[in-house]
Amino acid sequence: MFINNFDPVAIQFFSLEIRWYSLAYIFGILVGWFLSKRFFILDNKIREKFDDYLTLIIIAIILGGRLGYVLFYNPNYYLDNLIDIFKIWQGGMSFHGGLIGIIVATIWYSKKNDQNPFDYLDIVALVAPIGIFFGRISNFINSELYGRVTEIPWGIKFIKVDNLYRHPSQLYEAFFEGLVLLMILLYVRYKNKTKLPGFLSGIFLSFYSLFRFIIEFFREPDQQLGYLILNLTMGQIISIIFFIVGIYLIIAKYEVQRKH
Repeated sequence: MFINNFDPVAIQFFSLEIRWYSLAYIFGILVGWFLSKRFFILDNKIREKFDDYLTLIIIAIILGGRLGYVLFYNPNYYLDNLIDIFKIWQGGMSFHGGLIGIIVATIWYSKKNDQNPFDYLDIVALVAPIGIFFGRISNFINSELYGRVTEIPWGIKFIKVDNLYRHPSQLYEAFFEGLVLLMILLYVRYKNKTKLPGFLSGIFLSFYSLFRFIIEFFREPDQQLGYLILNLTMGQIISIIFFIVGIYLIIAKYEVQRKH
């Protein structure tokens, strides 16, 4: 068993603090941008618009992630403390909220430029696991989103939380939702004959949701919510919805490909 006592601050210059979580966002976006431009974007029209699109997506991730957390995970608190909604530096971001923000922003941007939104979303799907990987590693460093109490040999004691050994659920997510999901998406992209826009997005949504749903069984539920319907967590309930959407996309795109 191991002890986690990492400092969440990566760099400190007088009163200025740069945290690992911020670096994870920055590094994930930069790596995703580089790989997209270098390897994944094949359409010149998409390539020309991609830098402007990325700026929009960064805003969508921040706004969607924050509003998602407020609405899904802690609405009662923020209804009584509206000004705290804007205090992003205090923490509180939802992956699913950020994902919804990306989808809405992409639909708006693609319609504005008379393009297929899935041409962009499939690219995002390919690089999103990279950002997820770095994000979950930073969650581990920050001792947040930690796992349930366990006696497994690789249990982690998060000193900033308590003296109990817990599942390193952040590392489970980094591995499955990050590395494994990336490998699946790359395999599908280069080996699968179904090239219709939207198919990769369906693969991403279905496998991410599946991994997230399972790993939530090892992750401590949010204290302010606990367990909800059928003893499921909020993350699991939202994952079920996105899983259904992902499966629908896969089937719909496969049927279109089969008919042709």
